[in-house]
Amino acid sequence: MIVNRATSLRLVATSLLLLAAVDTVGAAEQYKAPRTSWGDPLIEGVYTNNTNVPFERPAKLGDKAFYTEQEYAARKNAPAVVETTTNPTDVHYQTADFDLDPEQNPMVRNPRTSILTQPANGRMPPLRADAQRRSDAARAAQQAHAFDSAQNRPLQERCLLWAHEGPPLRPVGYNTLVQLAQTRGYVVLMTEMIHDARVIPLAKSRPDFGGLKRWQGNSWGRWEGDTLVIETTGFSDQVTPRGSGVPMGPEGKVIEKITRTGPKSIRYEFTVSDPSLWDVPWGGEFPMELTDQPLFEYACHEGNYGLPNTLRGIRKEEQTSSRKPR
Repeated sequence: MIVNRATSLRLVATSLLLLAAVDTVGAAEQYKAPRTSWGDPLIEGVYTNNTNVPFERPAKLGDKAFYTEQEYAARKNAPAVVETTTNPTDVHYQTADFDLDPEQNPMVRNPRTSILTQPANGRMPPLRADAQRRSDAARAAQQAHAFDSAQNRPLQERCLLWAHEGPPLRPVGYNTLVQLAQTRGYVVLMTEMIHDARVIPLAKSRPDFGGLKRWQGNSWGRWEGDTLVIETTGFSDQVTPRGSGVPMGPEGKVIEKITRTGPKSIRYEFTVSDPSLWDVPWGGEFPMELTDQPLFEYACHEGNYGLPNTLRGIRKEEQTSSRKPR
């Protein structure tokens, strides 16, 4: 096989980046986390996951998991990826006025091409055919009664639960802080946005949650070496995981892993599986770094007149037009 000089240089650059990634993983595996007073690995602190790495890999990149050093350098100062809709009526928030734009804050180094690492193409697997039919039916029903009452609006719009809170956790466009707190027998995981603290009991086997189904599921954790493994099941039928449009089934499960990789860094990994929705599991990972920034209250719905005003507008439209109330 004949390889020209440009191709050789690209191969060398890619090899060096992969070696650097392997060295980083190796160093992380060799790092010995400090201990709490009762002997558990210390992961407590406030971390940021600020990143411009997209959740799914651009299709044109195929199975390319990492950027070369040159590509990463070019992307390092690119605007962060903020997942949003393409609706032209979406409100634009002047986040830069409040130092909330992701590019106004330090990015966590991550040369990956996507948060998703499985499947190998870094993209969400398709729903099973029967799950897709249920998803389409649920979406049609929701749209038909979207403005009947406040309870028909999405949980995120009502500031009750945002998808990035997880499990699994996902980087979000701003307010990127995550706080981990430890006590003897518990770990608490709190996201800056929206405002939920997930209290995770530590046990050798799954505790009895009494059949309770919570929006964020029932989580319990255990230490495997220096890695905290969190298993979550029992999700509410009001919550739909990313890309599904329908709730997870009774076999739905999320596995999260948190590992201290250095004095100021941790690695967060996750795997989502549900045989009623996908034929294969999906998951990924991203790094987080300690920060000295405080975690402020995120008072999402205080003084928010948007929802009742929206519903009043729909009722007025129904009274003054031929449109029939639902």
